[in-house]
Amino acid sequence: MTNPTTITATPGLPFLDIVREFDAPVAAVFRAHTDPELFAQWTGPREMQMEIIAFDATTGGRWEYAAQVGDGHAFSFRGVFHTVEPDSLIVQTFEFDGAPNQVGIGTLSFTDVDGRTRFTSHEVYPSVEARDMAMETGMEAGIVTTYERLDELLAG
Repeated sequence: MTNPTTITATPGLPFLDIVREFDAPVAAVFRAHTDPELFAQWTGPREMQMEIIAFDATTGGRWEYAAQVGDGHAFSFRGVFHTVEPDSLIVQTFEFDGAPNQVGIGTLSFTDVDGRTRFTSHEVYPSVEARDMAMETGMEAGIVTTYERLDELLAG
């Protein structure tokens, strides 16, 4: 059974909150978020081809990836890792090429819950409109699918 993904986009606030539990230890879930080879295996829709352009998951490191979906649609994301605390916290900026100059910041937390991991993400967008535009791209379904893929990788 897949663990549920809770996504909250409170009307009127430029935030997106995600909570998800994984049946794996914190170290494994954190590594999947910081190892570029693992990250490329689970991020995004199943029909997507991921190309990691840069991925230095250290404080001050940058990241960028480009993706192409089966229908030929391509997109990319990039940002900077502002804080990386092993097995507990990642703070990073993010920018989607479809919304240039709309830089957000995400705080990812990894908490041990009896040998499992509770993952929380708090994303702050530059405006409510930018957050809503991101949500309208099908982001919610993409997030759910992405974490199902991470479950599969962790179980593998």
